[in-house]
Amino acid sequence: QVQLVESGGGLVQAGGSLRLSCTASGRTFNRNFMGWFRQAPGREREFVATISWSNDRIRYVDSVQGRFTISRDNAKNTVYLQMNNLKPEDTAVYYCAAISRPWIIPTTRVGDYDYWGQGTQVTVSS
Repeated sequence: QVQLVESGGGLVQAGGSLRLSCTASGRTFNRNFMGWFRQAPGREREFVATISWSNDRIRYVDSVQGRFTISRDNAKNTVYLQMNNLKPEDTAVYYCAAISRPWIIPTTRVGDYDYWGQGTQVTVSS
């Protein structure tokens, strides 16, 4: 059983920053993609960012490009999402996700990810 535990969510004003962390435990396979998704009330879960084991294959959704940075520390089995210049439209529950087996491309599809964290709330006020 793989568990992903997230932290770092909270309430910030527009223009502020947050850093989300997600630590994997259990039968983890580190040489994979880990990503962040988010889900706002009444909306489907959407892709935010993903990163490969070696940190060289990264993708972002267009709306966060230049504001968010995904990174990972494999020694700690942890992936991060640094979120700068937050906007009210970034408000959502943010989920950490991982793929259970080797992957070639940085997939953005929810269905391709096998493990999910519990979600952490990010609220950005105007």
